[in-house]
Amino acid sequence: MKLAVAVQRYGADINGGAELHARYIAERLARHADVEVVSTCARDYVTWKNERPSGIEHVNGIPVRRFPVIHQRDPYHFGRLSRRVFDQPHSLADEIAWLDSEGPASPAMIDYLEQAAPKLDFILLFSYRYYHAWHGARRVPSKALLVPTAERDQAIGLGIFGPTFRGVRAVMYNSHEERAMIQAATHNEQVPGVVVGVGSEIPARTNAERFRRKHNIRKPFAIYVGRIDENKGCKELFDFFLRYAATFPKGLDLVLIGSAIMPIPQHPRIHHLGFQPDEDKFDGIAASDLLIMPSYFESLSMVALEAWALGRPVLANGQCDVLKGQCIRSAAGLYYERYEEFAETLYALESNGPLHARLGRNGRDYFTQHYTWPVIERKYLDMFDRLKRDDAAGSARAPVESLGGWFARRRTDRRPASDVLAGIPSGAAPTGNSNNLSRSA
Repeated sequence: MKLAVAVQRYGADINGGAELHARYIAERLARHADVEVVSTCARDYVTWKNERPSGIEHVNGIPVRRFPVIHQRDPYHFGRLSRRVFDQPHSLADEIAWLDSEGPASPAMIDYLEQAAPKLDFILLFSYRYYHAWHGARRVPSKALLVPTAERDQAIGLGIFGPTFRGVRAVMYNSHEERAMIQAATHNEQVPGVVVGVGSEIPARTNAERFRRKHNIRKPFAIYVGRIDENKGCKELFDFFLRYAATFPKGLDLVLIGSAIMPIPQHPRIHHLGFQPDEDKFDGIAASDLLIMPSYFESLSMVALEAWALGRPVLANGQCDVLKGQCIRSAAGLYYERYEEFAETLYALESNGPLHARLGRNGRDYFTQHYTWPVIERKYLDMFDRLKRDDAAGSARAPVESLGGWFARRRTDRRPASDVLAGIPSGAAPTGNSNNLSRSA
């Protein structure tokens, strides 16, 4: 079996988000198939500047074929188009212009996917909202499986994405909440799909004391791992933690692992360690009392899964449907929506409290049942087998939906994406059966 994994940027030095998700999947599926990664020359996700050489290199044994981006992102232009399509009536042409402005625009990458498609069994397209996924799904729909990594933001309300979700061979969802949101927005229930998520490279052993010695941290602490960014809920986290620290002088400290793109309060109980290698990250989670996930928007939190794998409970922002749903399904985390809930749940999850050990055990069980690599790989392989059977049976597929002609694309008849998003039900989703490969799975 020959597979291509197409993603907006790729490298061993990219340690989070959809790009890390794509790398993990590529490396695990390479145990079962001939896998090639197709990506751009970009390293930075804001500018999409070409920083890597075009051509083929190998990353952890996987061939990676890179293509140049034809323009960097213009923040002013992108912001202006975002306000138009998210907040105002607009046209289909406006949405396509927004997609091109968001980037990374690489026509050569799309041309290659189309040329290579006859020799490939399937193409896994990561991150629905980017140029390569949208154009790739339209150019090679018969080979395209979409891994959307969709968050509950306004982009899901854009009309250009409905035909994408309805036209691909299958959708590999990250969570029940992501699936419910996408189906409500795009009505793609007839497309085969499965809630699969992603595994993680959990070390066989961790060393909490090694972490404490290295970073000179002796008090009990909660840990945050990820980009320190207002868009990740970190401003609210800092506001809430400073109030908590003033109210509970003997409470937990807060340890932060990750690069900061916003100011971090100077406080003796807040310890920013910057970017750390995986050994320190896992040692830090093992040393912590709990992991805090303050993000409002996630399609799946890999670090929450890692914390559960290590037997640590999670405290999540309850305004994020995915995180709230995972806490409920796992019975391994609590969630908050205002400061009073933050303070009380943080206090309840301290390691000397009655909930800590029980939630930690539940987290380990949840990870083992749903997110170990054999489980993840089996779901992908079962989907490939199902689609091959459909092909062998000559199952009919709907043609790619037309976008209309020049005039149709320029009619200002599209609702603001924010209005569409407001009409999509929210909250934790019913679980169904994540192993079911039926069309409603």
